[in-house]
Amino acid sequence: MRAKAIRSALTGVVAVSLLATACGQGAGPASGGGSESASQGKGVLIGFSQRRLAGSDWWATLLQGAKDKAKELGAEVIVTDAGGDTVKQNSDVQTLLTRGAQVIILNPQDPTGVAPAVNAVTQAKVPLVVVNSNLSEELAKKQFCYVAENQTEVAAGLGAEIAKKAKDKFGTEPVKAVVIGGYSGETVTTLRNDGVVEGYKKTQGAPPIEYLPIRYGEWLPDRALPPIRDVATANPDLDIVFSLSDVMLPGIEQGLKDAGILDKVMIGTYDGQMAVLKGMIDNPSGPVQADASNEPYKQGQAAVEKAVAAANGETQDKACPGGQFWIDTFLATPENAKQYYDPKRQF
Repeated sequence: MRAKAIRSALTGVVAVSLLATACGQGAGPASGGGSESASQGKGVLIGFSQRRLAGSDWWATLLQGAKDKAKELGAEVIVTDAGGDTVKQNSDVQTLLTRGAQVIILNPQDPTGVAPAVNAVTQAKVPLVVVNSNLSEELAKKQFCYVAENQTEVAAGLGAEIAKKAKDKFGTEPVKAVVIGGYSGETVTTLRNDGVVEGYKKTQGAPPIEYLPIRYGEWLPDRALPPIRDVATANPDLDIVFSLSDVMLPGIEQGLKDAGILDKVMIGTYDGQMAVLKGMIDNPSGPVQADASNEPYKQGQAAVEKAVAAANGETQDKACPGGQFWIDTFLATPENAKQYYDPKRQF
């Protein structure tokens, strides 16, 4: 999971002026515009350490939400891209502090491996807002706010919906399933995996289920393709696949197709990508039967809101009670996908 730190010389720091025109990803949890909003973040310099950008529209959408909200509030953001390298992310945060960031937004590559970054922020007495990916329990004590969806709850809803669909399709016959997550040992993968398993388990009348060992696709389609193809080839009787990110879905579908079982497998996936919803609308009997959203655009917006509040001296109790802020989400199925589909958005 860790790449060589030498990548830092190639990736560098991307300074982003957030006074450009927004690309319009949809409304978020934020307040309206106007001079009052613009004054809230005036003079606030935010350092945003992103775990990775290349290859994922989800991460790009997260960053766009942050950009648009910063523009609305009059703040400035410096963005760094760790490229999936924890060592580089620790270095990136040091760079952001050196450049005078008054608050740090961190999307951590590794929940424990970013300890040097978190400790540096703490020692500098700079507020820390964590978005999307969790910190370890010990490191989380040092954050001002964690912004994400309630991943266990959202994943449980996905698991329960697939259980209902499985009951209709398979009756009481036992089924075989596999979960495709991001990284081994990663908190996000663990929470989502635990959620779908628990949601399925608690659904009355769901067929008995056998889980194959979880596989990992590093949140990217090309990385998800080989493991799912291997699983599907070795298990032609596979019935259910849980994709813990829509970004991996094209690779997963290709792997199932290569193994000749795409048409018989039921897929539950996670992110709420509009292209996936469109697929359910156009092909309601297709493999994808549920998609749980996690609203990356809104996460980016909310992270900047919390960062500006922290920089302005607001207390955690006021700006982020309990140290967590959950984004509202939806669960799309072929039956209700039209209700949530918005062609102007990616997620």
